[in-house]
Amino acid sequence: MADNFYDKVARKFGDYHTEHYRNVMECPNGDPEKVFKEKLMEISGKNKMALDLGCADGYFTLLMALYFKKVMAIDESQEMLKAARKLQSQKGIRNVVFEKQDAFKTNYKDGQFEVIYSRRGPTPFIEAFRLLKPGGYFVEIDIGEQDCRAIKEVFGRGQNFGQWDNLQAAVDEKEARKSGFKTVFVQDYFCDEYYLSETDLDIFLQGVPIFEDFDSEKDRSVLKKYVEQYKTEKGIKLPRHRVVIVFQK
Repeated sequence: MADNFYDKVARKFGDYHTEHYRNVMECPNGDPEKVFKEKLMEISGKNKMALDLGCADGYFTLLMALYFKKVMAIDESQEMLKAARKLQSQKGIRNVVFEKQDAFKTNYKDGQFEVIYSRRGPTPFIEAFRLLKPGGYFVEIDIGEQDCRAIKEVFGRGQNFGQWDNLQAAVDEKEARKSGFKTVFVQDYFCDEYYLSETDLDIFLQGVPIFEDFDSEKDRSVLKKYVEQYKTEKGIKLPRHRVVIVFQK
C-alpha cells in the first residue's frame, strides 16, 4: 500500500527526504515544477479555498498557503502528516489544515473549493469535479510514462514497468473529460537529473516508489550496473518525465 510505503519513508528520514541526497536537474523545455507552481499562482486568490491532494510532508502546501485564503491538505500517510504539522508549527502558518483522508472519497461538501491540485499525488477526477465550484480548476503534475525508463529497464521492474506506450497525458485527459472537465493546458516535460554519486542515487531510490521494494543491499549489483552505464561528467544521469495539466469545471 502506498500509505505504508510513505509511512516508512517518513519514519526513516523524518520527511520526504529531498534534503538527504545531492542532484541537479536540466530541463531544456522548462522546469515542470516551476510551471506547475506558476499555473497554480495564476488561478490563486486570497479569497479562494484550495485542496491539496497527497500533501506528503507539507513543504509545498505551506508554500502555496501564502496565495490562498485557506488550504485543506490531505494524505493517507499518518507519518507524513506528522512531519507536515511539525513543519507548519515551525513556520507559524495558520491557514492550512492537514487531515488524513482518502482522496477518492473525502468528507468535504459539494462545491467547497475553487482550486484543487495534485503534485505527483492522486488524481481522483470524479471526486475533484464534485468538490469544485463551477469554473473551478484542477491542476496536476503527474509522472509521465517515460519517467525513469532507463533504470527500470536495467532493474527489470518498477512502477508502471513496460507501459511505455500508455501516454499519461492522454490517459489523464480522457479520465478528466469523462468526469466533466475541460482541458485548459497540457504539456509534457522531459528532464535529466544528475546524481553526484552512487550513494546519492541510492538514498533517492530509498524514498520514492520507483521501486517500492528497493533494497540497498539486495539491489547493489544492479544499481552498480546502472551507474556504470549512465555515469557522466555531470553525474549519474536519470532521465525524468513529467506532465502538467490544468483542467476546469
